[in-house]
Amino acid sequence: MHWGPYTGPIPLILLTPIGFVIYIIAAVAETNRAPFDLPEAEQELIGGFLTEYSGLKFVMYYLAEYVNMITVSALAALLFFGGWYLWVIPPVFAFLIKVILFLFLYIWLRGTFPRLRYDMLMRLGWKGLLPLAVANVVVTAIILVAVQG
Repeated sequence: MHWGPYTGPIPLILLTPIGFVIYIIAAVAETNRAPFDLPEAEQELIGGFLTEYSGLKFVMYYLAEYVNMITVSALAALLFFGGWYLWVIPPVFAFLIKVILFLFLYIWLRGTFPRLRYDMLMRLGWKGLLPLAVANVVVTAIILVAVQG
């Protein structure tokens, strides 16, 4: 696409910013990071994986969680921010910059929002995100049909 001095893929965040917000909330909830870290809350602090595993097993468990975060961040960079394209920066460094930006967003969200209760999470998912996602799909479909004729 050519848009002034910019030549490259259109970042999806410009086309569907609501989809990006839904993706970020769902990704943070899927990776069990605060404020959605329900398995680590309440009873799980005493009998959960924090006390079940020690040593190398505990390290592998934590590394798996961080690999999940990196995977979700890489997917967000590919889908919403144009992948590895960033003007004059080499593709590998551009992609790493975008992934690190999303990892910073994870850390920022963890320090900003308080932990949600289970009922609050269910209300957010079923009464907030699901209708918003369906509305986003319907509006996007209407716009695509209208534009394509």
